Amino acid sequence: MRHEQLSELGQQLRVDSVRAAAAAGSGHPTSSMSAADLLAVLMGNHLRYDFEQPDHPGNDHLIFSKGHASPLLYSVYKAAGALRDEEFLTFRKRGSRLEGHPTPRLPWVDVATGSLGQGLPYGVGTAMSGKRLDHVPYRVWVLCGDSEMAEGSMWEAFEHAGYERLDNLTAIIDVNRLGQRGPTRHEWDLDAYARRIRAFDWHTIEIDGHDIEAIDRAYAEALSTVGRPTAIIARTMKGRGVASVENREGMHGKPLKNADEAIAELGGVRNMAVPVLGPPSVTPSRPASEGPLALPRYNTGDSVPSRDAFGEAVAAVGTARGDVVALDGEVGDSTRLEYFHKEHPERYFEFFIAEQQLVAAAVGMQTRGWNPYVATFAAFFSRAYDFIRMASISDADLNLVGSHAGVAIGEDGPSQMGLEDLAAMRAVHGSTVLYPCDANQTAQLTAAMAGQSGIRYLRTTRGGTPVIYPPTESFPIGGSKVVRSSDDDRVTLVGAGVTLHEAVEAADRLAEEGIPARVIDLYSLKPVDAETLRAAAEATGRLVTVEDHHPEGGLGDAVLEAFGDGRPVPRMIRLAVRMMPASATPAEQLSDAGIDADAIVTAARQLVGKG
Repeated sequence: MRHEQLSELGQQLRVDSVRAAAAAGSGHPTSSMSAADLLAVLMGNHLRYDFEQPDHPGNDHLIFSKGHASPLLYSVYKAAGALRDEEFLTFRKRGSRLEGHPTPRLPWVDVATGSLGQGLPYGVGTAMSGKRLDHVPYRVWVLCGDSEMAEGSMWEAFEHAGYERLDNLTAIIDVNRLGQRGPTRHEWDLDAYARRIRAFDWHTIEIDGHDIEAIDRAYAEALSTVGRPTAIIARTMKGRGVASVENREGMHGKPLKNADEAIAELGGVRNMAVPVLGPPSVTPSRPASEGPLALPRYNTGDSVPSRDAFGEAVAAVGTARGDVVALDGEVGDSTRLEYFHKEHPERYFEFFIAEQQLVAAAVGMQTRGWNPYVATFAAFFSRAYDFIRMASISDADLNLVGSHAGVAIGEDGPSQMGLEDLAAMRAVHGSTVLYPCDANQTAQLTAAMAGQSGIRYLRTTRGGTPVIYPPTESFPIGGSKVVRSSDDDRVTLVGAGVTLHEAVEAADRLAEEGIPARVIDLYSLKPVDAETLRAAAEATGRLVTVEDHHPEGGLGDAVLEAFGDGRPVPRMIRLAVRMMPASATPAEQLSDAGIDADAIVTAARQLVGKG
């Protein structure tokens, strides 16, 4: 398109951003107006996208990291002919696909944004898919705000993109000087941003973000830059084009007071239709599956860490499924994800100690149809929790594996112990949470995760635990296993992972005292096997839950929720880690926390009146 047309398109995008916010009575029109020229030039001359085929493998990817500028994004879709004006004006209305911040309810949106600092990390994963996995020439364009440049996750993304030499990635930084409550840290000091970004091996271009010709040249330069990602750092004005709000504080997140006057000042409503360039015809690379799934098999009675079983199983899954990829946070030797690397190095990605980028890259990769397994210590997922929360809003499919969980890790101490992970992962919308107790169960659940949807979390154990199930046993997600049972049971012991074995030992000791005890292996904490728990409660009337986790939100709460429909709740004692652990051996840790066999026996005696 000619520059005069692009200038008019920029004004149209501003007008429509004002209209959308006015119709909604809320929104961020001024943040949209600052970047309107940047998006006009991009969609008019450089973006390659087929809006009728959003899954076309050659499509570019446009990510709004500054998701609050959604009126601008929807204005782009309208100009491209993807949205009718009637739907466009349903912005932020109940039932509308045009939410306050973009989500994949719209087929042209890859990932949900709005929690600042996330779009660029997602873009890194998407760009890596194009270069390292799909081997197709699409480009990833990420519109960033200057306020979010204070987020550490942005700098994890800058560093990793530079390290990977992602020359198919362009960050467009809208430096409009004003954040939510006032000026940003660097205001209009473009060089302050450029110096920092260049330090991470990026090519940088500083421009006037309202100079159409300069914007066009910058995009062309980004497209021709080889071996480095490009950051276009654009000086813009918030509320550009309307005197009452242009470059004025206090206007963030508010519709314009007099929208009709603002629209007139911008030259009135326009209805330009933009012929967006189409994508090239490409065929993504996908490794062929090498054969049927052949999971590792372990002998009953052996002692095997579940993390070892996970590593061997995920490598086998990678052999059977060519869409599986593995992402490590520099702990693959501990999580055993390195077993996958030995078998499938071309589908293994190292993200070092940068957990936010680690999870974000997986979200980006799964938008391209890859099935990522992400492994780190259970405790370290907490650093990336907002990315996990937002991944559920993106309807993302992720396999997360947290090792070194609970006090059972022993001497390393509390900084390394995941004691909140089950609660955190159970709280994620639509998640699946699994905690196996032995190697064969771990292998089966590792494979089952790949076929699930949503966020799947598997908790593994550092030390060896006895193999109690044969390799032929099945473990449906949402199920449980009754390990001990009789018609005379007087109490039910519920455990998972390491505490299941403590419960089995406790049941054997209780039997010697004439107290028959049922034992349930609650390996699926979400969804939970409420039917089996209710049957046990009806049969025994007493439950002891025991978990290597803090009492809030873990196994005990999962059990209680099975009785949340109004039926009587059985008498119950909940054993959990209620103290702050210190360094000690695994056995000492379980004893000190009150979650070992001794503690379970004492609790059961108390419930049956023999304490």
